[in-house]
Amino acid sequence: MSREITNKNNMKKIYLLLITTLFLIPKHVKAQSDGAAIAAAVTGAAAIGAMIASIDQMEEQAELTATQWILYNHPELTSFSLKTLSFDGKKAKDMSSTTVITYKIQEFTPEMNPELNGKKQVLFGFTSPGWISDYGIDFNKVNWFLIDSEEWMNMMVAYVKVSSDEKNESSLKETLKQGKIVNKGVRMNGKMTIPFFKLSGDMYVVTDYSSRLKLLYNERSLGIYLKETQDLVQIGRRDIIDIHEYFFAE
Repeated sequence: MSREITNKNNMKKIYLLLITTLFLIPKHVKAQSDGAAIAAAVTGAAAIGAMIASIDQMEEQAELTATQWILYNHPELTSFSLKTLSFDGKKAKDMSSTTVITYKIQEFTPEMNPELNGKKQVLFGFTSPGWISDYGIDFNKVNWFLIDSEEWMNMMVAYVKVSSDEKNESSLKETLKQGKIVNKGVRMNGKMTIPFFKLSGDMYVVTDYSSRLKLLYNERSLGIYLKETQDLVQIGRRDIIDIHEYFFAE
């Protein structure tokens, strides 16, 4: 139902843009020029419609593949919701540069009008160069990684340790549960509790997090180096905040 509403809203935007464009055509332009302008407006609206449709198709394709990955690799998940975070606000031309697609997953008890009140997890799809082409998405270039709140907390503790002078893990966990990771550090109760190092854009600090991942800090994002594929992907600050709030905000 929500996808139908989104598509209807997208079509309304296209029609509104077309109508606005037609009204902006000067009255004194000759009939032939009017015809050319109208044709150009229609072509532009059609192009916008195609772009929106392309994003919708990529989102549906990626969501289906993510669901299939969960079904195959985690058969213990028998009732769950899977919602994408990554495609919101994206443009078709931006998708090829996307380095991670993200999904919120939450379990629930099957019943009439069920509520999402079960275990929360996040599924990352780390992409390699060329994952989107004229032929669509190549999922052989997407590396899936499922984490729960405990794993995310461990990652954030390792990230903050490498990003700041704070090294006490137990203290960090308590601060992170109540605080929020922002651009310049960790804020709690409106105050900057743990400031991050000030680095230039080409400086990185690295920690060897696990057998699969290295975590990198610079001033712009959380970097994740995938050892298996030797790809460096980045998770932006806004995504870090959204995921952290998803796991720990009440």
